[in-house]
Amino acid sequence: MVEGKADMSRESVAQISQAEFRKMLEEVVEETLEQKLLELFGDPDEGLEVREAVRAGLRRQQNEVAAGQHGRPFEDVVRERGLE
Repeated sequence: MVEGKADMSRESVAQISQAEFRKMLEEVVEETLEQKLLELFGDPDEGLEVREAVRAGLRRQQNEVAAGQHGRPFEDVVRERGLE
């Protein structure tokens, strides 16, 4: 089972709510569309390398989060940038 997805394999459509059915249908459409787009256009990042500066930044961020540090609240950044 994919993380975050309901396991409805033992239920029939008649046994689930409209909201559950809608969510299940949206997930199927999203997955199918993503697969089809990859088939048609491929992965635009395929063959590209991640620059060392980006790689180092990601490692730093991963270490900070693992140490319990978190960035600034999104709302604060939006306000500071005048993007409200």
